[in-house]
Amino acid sequence: MNSDLSTKRCESCEGIGSALKPEQVTNLLPQLSKGWQVLDDYKKIAKSFNFSNFYETMAFVNAIAWIANTENHHPDLEIGYNYCHVHFNTHALKGLSQNDFICAAKVDKLIV
Repeated sequence: MNSDLSTKRCESCEGIGSALKPEQVTNLLPQLSKGWQVLDDYKKIAKSFNFSNFYETMAFVNAIAWIANTENHHPDLEIGYNYCHVHFNTHALKGLSQNDFICAAKVDKLIV
């Protein structure tokens, strides 16, 4: 992963234009760690994270919540005892924006 996305800040989702085109998504995806997938016809990115126990899972989820609050850009999360599925998209655009990739890159930084 060779990206500076994690150092950027999200823009307000209101009035930022239109959703990214498939080729833009394809160009941004390699800037994230392995495992991120493009879903729903280039409208969402998602990744699954696995942990040893509930405590580690919830620590990860709380860190994501802090990122989401700080960036004012919120993922959908599916959480279980030892896993967290993270889905990003920009609801206001009904697709992906650079904000989704910025937040995904910040989530990547949580896993060392």
